[in-house]
Amino acid sequence: MKNYLLLLLSLIAAIGCKQNTATVVKVSPKFTHDITSGPKPWNSETFEPTEDDFTFAIISDLNGGEREGVYATAVQQLNMLDPTFVLSVGDLIDGGTEDKNQLQKEWDSFDDRTAKLDMPFFHLGGNHDLTNPVMREFWENRFGPRYYHFVYENVLFLMMDSEDYEEKRMIEIYEARAKALKIIDGEIEGKYEESEYYSMPERRIGGMSSAQLNYFTKVLQDHPDVKWTFVLMHKPLWMREDEKGLGPLEDVLSDREYTVINGHFHSFSNTIRKGHSYSILGTTGGSQNPQDSMAFDHVTLVRMAKKPVITHLKMDGILNEKGNVPSPH
Repeated sequence: MKNYLLLLLSLIAAIGCKQNTATVVKVSPKFTHDITSGPKPWNSETFEPTEDDFTFAIISDLNGGEREGVYATAVQQLNMLDPTFVLSVGDLIDGGTEDKNQLQKEWDSFDDRTAKLDMPFFHLGGNHDLTNPVMREFWENRFGPRYYHFVYENVLFLMMDSEDYEEKRMIEIYEARAKALKIIDGEIEGKYEESEYYSMPERRIGGMSSAQLNYFTKVLQDHPDVKWTFVLMHKPLWMREDEKGLGPLEDVLSDREYTVINGHFHSFSNTIRKGHSYSILGTTGGSQNPQDSMAFDHVTLVRMAKKPVITHLKMDGILNEKGNVPSPH
């Protein structure tokens, strides 16, 4: 009887082992399952092939009235999204001063917050960052060139300076701006819309020197076969129609794939110009017009595959695992 019970138990164990042995169906190196016949609870087994791509992010205007905590929150969100690197389109500090101690304080504040990013960050100057010759010199001592380029994974990035004026003209703009701000603050009489600064084309669309044009023309000639070219600037140089605008460089760009991105207006828009995408970003902490539905805080995520896939993510929709906007602290 004892031998019979042992034989019966062995048989039951063998049957149990056989029932628990799963058949693994290998569809691809990344996808396996155990359903060998009949309908399946998914609609396709054809997955997008693995691509050699990378993702980068862009932040927009912080200033013109920075709202506390917004950029620090964006840094936390960018770390959650984990792009390869982060770019900017300018107005990173309040600026507009010749006080070097104040500039040191403002840039230290920005760079201390930016240092919390887990990936590289590329500076680019706006009108708040490059308001006068003193600020221009401060920038060059701290960050190097005001305009530059780099290539990553055969994608070319042109980082432009839209405040690229001769020093005399820069001082004229700076002094006119200072007077206009006094009108806005009520320190002197007048209407802002009637001020000299308000009528200056540089206030809205900036300017570019022939030296910068020559630099980027040479860069494009030296990199004829890149997969894509991104052109970043603060003010929309492409809206200026004379030789100080983007037009001459657009002629050089015309035989390649490229995308233009800028900030400055604190209101998002996109247009197709000469067959290419031109985007004006909103804000990442800068002042907003409450009546403007396109004035919102966001970060831009670009997945660079065969061509760029651009996604603008509103910051109030980027939530952590608890379902909350992450704390800026």
